[in-house]
Amino acid sequence: MAQHADDNALDQRAGVAELRLAAGDPELVPQNEVLAGDLPLDRNQAILQAAKQVGAILKRKGHLFALAGSVAVYAHGGAQNLQHDVDFCIRPEDADAVADTLRESGLQVFTPPEDWLLKANCLGQQVDLIFELAHQPVTTELLARAQELSVDSVFMPVLAPTDLVHSLMAAFSEHHCDFGAVLPIARTLRERVDWEEVRRACGDAPMPDAFFYFLERLEVIPPGPDRQRRPKEGQP
Repeated sequence: MAQHADDNALDQRAGVAELRLAAGDPELVPQNEVLAGDLPLDRNQAILQAAKQVGAILKRKGHLFALAGSVAVYAHGGAQNLQHDVDFCIRPEDADAVADTLRESGLQVFTPPEDWLLKANCLGQQVDLIFELAHQPVTTELLARAQELSVDSVFMPVLAPTDLVHSLMAAFSEHHCDFGAVLPIARTLRERVDWEEVRRACGDAPMPDAFFYFLERLEVIPPGPDRQRRPKEGQP
């Protein structure tokens, strides 16, 4: 991946204290505590700052990764309406090395009960390091499809639109089925998503299938092949 001039420039707008990397790296990274005398950051901006810092650290150390979740949607041109954390995809075999890199950079890294991710804390924001996405291990091929995009002036690999939408729809279940959160994302990215590939990847899972029907009725996407043959209401 190409190195960009502003990748390593630390944004001082956050008003945070600084420390040197534990491993002796001469570059400075922000601590996780905002100075008490500073005004609180807007939540969206705080999440962006955390994404930028972690992304820059991972790039600097040469790790394979891709930004995911709501910050990835923002990088693709979506609204700055970020959710509660930052998501990165990493390969399972890289999890220990990524955790070591973040700890050496002064960040706290935790192993949660779930066995498909690690969690870190940056600027007081939760960062999820996911190595199983859409119920499948993150692969080199998935990361190779990522697109190099600017995330608030810091360039980093971001999940491709088709993979991003698939990951959100594959997460639907009887206990987590927030169509309202994913609808604006589908509308924003619809022209850049290979919807037939998403249909194939989701298979016959009922929740994604219901969301496809929802998108079709709202004319966000055209009807799939199986529904194109169905007569409209009132027709024989």
